[in-house]
Amino acid sequence: MEKCHAQFKTKKEHKALFVFGDSPFDPGNNVYLSGGSKLETVHWPYGETYFKHPTGRYSDGRVVPDFIATFADLPILSPYLQPHPTRFTDGANFASGGAGVISTRSNPCIDLPTQVRYFKAVVKSLKRELGDIGAKRVLENAVYLFSIGGNDYVALHSQNPNTTESYRRAYINQVVSNLTNVFKEVYSQGARKIAYQNVGPLGCAPESRVVSTGACAQDLMAMAREHNQVFSEALKKLGSELPGLRYSIFDYYNAINDRVNNPVKYGLKEGVTACCGVGPFRGTGCGEAKKFYVCSKPYEYVWFDSAHQVERVNGQIAELIWSAPPDVTGPYNVKQLFGYQ
Repeated sequence: MEKCHAQFKTKKEHKALFVFGDSPFDPGNNVYLSGGSKLETVHWPYGETYFKHPTGRYSDGRVVPDFIATFADLPILSPYLQPHPTRFTDGANFASGGAGVISTRSNPCIDLPTQVRYFKAVVKSLKRELGDIGAKRVLENAVYLFSIGGNDYVALHSQNPNTTESYRRAYINQVVSNLTNVFKEVYSQGARKIAYQNVGPLGCAPESRVVSTGACAQDLMAMAREHNQVFSEALKKLGSELPGLRYSIFDYYNAINDRVNNPVKYGLKEGVTACCGVGPFRGTGCGEAKKFYVCSKPYEYVWFDSAHQVERVNGQIAELIWSAPPDVTGPYNVKQLFGYQ
């Protein structure tokens, strides 16, 4: 009797992590899409710090969900599209570089509605494997980690740089409405613990500085800030409407912005220019240009390439998502969502 009880307890407390989003969270899904072999992330120096070879991740090493999985005593999640048997009881990573809520930046990529369809397929798989009750237990105990929205605003800025303030506000409201509906859809499948990394300081990425002659692109920064405010209010409202929903918002915008402006404070040296790339601020070309610069010490930089952080900063960000106080990650942090004390 004691043995059976112990087995049931282990099942009940099992943790899982489901990841949705764009390039900061992509573990290499885009590699398995048509044209994926031409991506810059399948070339050196991507992946060299930790994996010692390119994996399709937009970094020199691990990305944030890799660290979160480790903190939660889970294996690092492989790309959902990777063609090999996967234990979905540990979760799945659907994130895709270039993805957006209503707009995408690159082709190939997996847009957010498609990521949700893949998740629904995983739910069906779990029900086949574990039965309805077992699947419900896994889905309700799991944490659902999102990083999405930035590409929507970069796409708008690049395609329509002279939009009016009222148009931008309407666009932001549309992005927030669609994203809120995605959270409702995931909730309807059993999700009860949702963590969101808000939109970062898009205008201060090296690629943005290139087109704004060195300064941070302020219109991009403003759209990111407004999105974060509007979405925070929408998620608070959602939390009061959906029984049992607990959520976390990580203040990615200010965490990265402070590292860009004060790198030494975080044990870094360079917050403006990327470790890898060509041209001003190395804002393009890492892994794809015929000749590009690669720094010898990526751990001293904030940015690895035109818009993505080095592994060391990803680790710092993951620690904040995991256990920072409510003014940085709240009202719950992800450690609390997972049920750790």
